[in-house]
Amino acid sequence: MKIRTIFYIFREAFRSMWQNSWMSMASVSTVAVSLLILGLSLVLVMNSNHLAETIESELEIAVFLHIDADEREVRSIGEIIGSNDKVSEVIFVSKEEGLANMRRQLGDNSDYFRVLGNENPLPDMYRVKAGDPHDVAPLAEEIEQYAIVEKVRYGHGIVEQILSLTYWVRMGGLAVMALIGTASVFLISTTIRLTVFARQKEITIMKYVGATNWFIRWPFLLEGMFLGLFGSLVAVLFLFFTYTKVIAYAQSFIPFVPLRSDADFLTTISQILLFTGVCIGALGSTISLRKFLKV
Repeated sequence: MKIRTIFYIFREAFRSMWQNSWMSMASVSTVAVSLLILGLSLVLVMNSNHLAETIESELEIAVFLHIDADEREVRSIGEIIGSNDKVSEVIFVSKEEGLANMRRQLGDNSDYFRVLGNENPLPDMYRVKAGDPHDVAPLAEEIEQYAIVEKVRYGHGIVEQILSLTYWVRMGGLAVMALIGTASVFLISTTIRLTVFARQKEITIMKYVGATNWFIRWPFLLEGMFLGLFGSLVAVLFLFFTYTKVIAYAQSFIPFVPLRSDADFLTTISQILLFTGVCIGALGSTISLRKFLKV
């Protein structure tokens, strides 16, 4: 493509946006609102997913051994559990360490410790984490079969409910995002179609004087991409301002809930919205022009 043609395409794209300033502003506003809704749903889905992953990563199995197990047996069962393919982490907690942890939680002056005196009723134990959270229940049943194991605890019933909840949170978030994304493309396509419709006579004349489809298409395509870019920039700026305010307010009330506000998270959201804005602007122009180029 010649340099002169490239200048012509850019000049026509900007000229069209300037001459149809009200329509351009309507398109940018539509893109901004649509992408803002899409961005909010994206933020919600990614935070829900992060929360689900955090909850799942905290799931672990407490393996209590028989209190009379000797050191060799304790070490041996630890090695057997650690060699299981489903296990990602094994942490040994001795009976002395377990008692120290209990003292920190209940306090040295607790009646419980006065009754015990110098006795330590706690057994040695292992804290076991599964590589896949869905393996927690079958892994616990498997470990419980060993003779040296007194009992296992992993929140039976609660774990299944947590995994079910996190699954539906993810599925629900993806469904909402797909719905809003489809609605956004439809709205933007309709708005850009109005711009193209207003210039129908100009396109028809260009076709009759021998202009190629791509020569006609490029300025509209570029215009759609710029409108999508400007709209997505507005959405990104508004979303950043709103989200940073909301997240600071939320963290002051619910600091224990892990919400994402790191630079990688915000950069990823921005890149997705900017890329989506440019793509749907180009897609909207292409769809809108297809009918008018058939002269």
